[in-house]
Formats: sequence, structure tokens, C-alpha cells
Amino acid sequence: MEKRTLRPPFFVVNPKAYLYGEAALKLAKEADRLAGEHDIDILFTVQYVDAYRIAQETEHLIITTQHMDSLMPDRGMGYILPEGLVEAGVRATFLNHAEHPVTVHELDNTMRRAKELGILTIVCADSIAEARAISTLKPDVMLCEPTELIGTGTSSDISYMKQTNEAVKSVNPDMFVLQAAGISTPADVCKALESGAEGTGGTSGIIATPDPVVTLEAMIAEVVAIKKIKWSDN
Repeated sequence: MEKRTLRPPFFVVNPKAYLYGEAALKLAKEADRLAGEHDIDILFTVQYVDAYRIAQETEHLIITTQHMDSLMPDRGMGYILPEGLVEAGVRATFLNHAEHPVTVHELDNTMRRAKELGILTIVCADSIAEARAISTLKPDVMLCEPTELIGTGTSSDISYMKQTNEAVKSVNPDMFVLQAAGISTPADVCKALESGAEGTGGTSGIIATPDPVVTLEAMIAEVVAIKKIKWSDN
């Protein structure tokens, strides 16, 4: 399968395990509508059991899993087979999130499998040093977020964002960076993208609000506004 081309500025809607089934599908359809209306790339993370259904019922989203394994088709009870994800419509995966860390050896193997199958890799790092080190493995996107800020509603300060962006770009100037720790307002979205990152997104900053769709619409509106300024030639 040919790897999906990711266009900046992109946005990640990451329900983690807060949403599943009908609730996840409902939000996915709203995100799909926004992606189509504004012609921007939105990655939507899914529970594995929801991947096929959400892929079938949306048109514009990049269906993304929150982890996958390096398993080959053979024995491997309980692991996530990459080929199965592709068959279900998955086009990207997160790896090494603070809530699901992996060894460097497994990370490297899994990224190789993803490359073989055309799956985009979004690899997480929780420090400047780790971001620089993991960048040498050449993920498609580096997610830079301090573990202590995840789910707090407090985003990384602008200096941390710029330093991690620079650390990644010093290894590979063409690598995309995702700044998404504690993103909970349109102002946070603006700060992340103005820092030099190509993408941002949210979890509890969207899901835990009184009206997640309204919150998502406001954040996407900010992405669109910045796109017109910074990526107007794309």
C-alpha cells in the first residue's frame, strides 16, 4: 500500500479509551465533515475494534491506531498484526506513547514493518534528548510532549516547543513535528503551530468539554486560519 501523504498543518483527534463504538463513530463523522469542508488532514485515533467501521463510514480522515506491534503473519497470540490494520483501513499509527512505551529494539522493528506496509508512524518522545535520538529512526512525525503534561490541560511552554522542534529538525529538516501536550483551547493550537510544528491535536481538551464538537470546530478554525497565513502556497 502506498503511504498517505500528510499535509501540514494537520490535526489529531485522539479519543484514547475515552470513546468507543457509537460515541467514537459520532465524533469521527464530525471530524470527517470538518476535514472535508476545510481540506485539511485530520488523523483520528480509534480502538482496534472500531477501525474498520469508522474507516468505512468516513471519507477524509486518516484512520490511526494508538499502537501496533512488529508481528509478522504467523503465531503471535494477543499482538496487533499490522496487515490486519491495513485491511481494516488504518493508515497511521502512534508508537512509544508515554501510556504505551516500547523498547528501542521493538520501536525500530515496528517502524520497519510500518514502512513495508505504507503506514505512517507518529512516534512519541517526552524530552528534547529523546526527540533528537528517536528522530534518527526517521519516523514520519515526531510527537514531542512531556509526560507530566499529558491530560492536564496545560500545554508545553513555547520555549520547550521551539527547542524540541529544533532538535528534530537538526536531525532531519524535512521531518514533521507534532506538538500536542495539554492542548485544550484554540490559543493552544495557535501556539503549537506558531512554534514551528506542522501539527497539533488533543484528547481531553476535546473529549472532556461540555460539547466536544463545538470545541473541535473552534480548534479546526484556528488550524485553518494559520494555514492561510503559513501554508498559503500549499
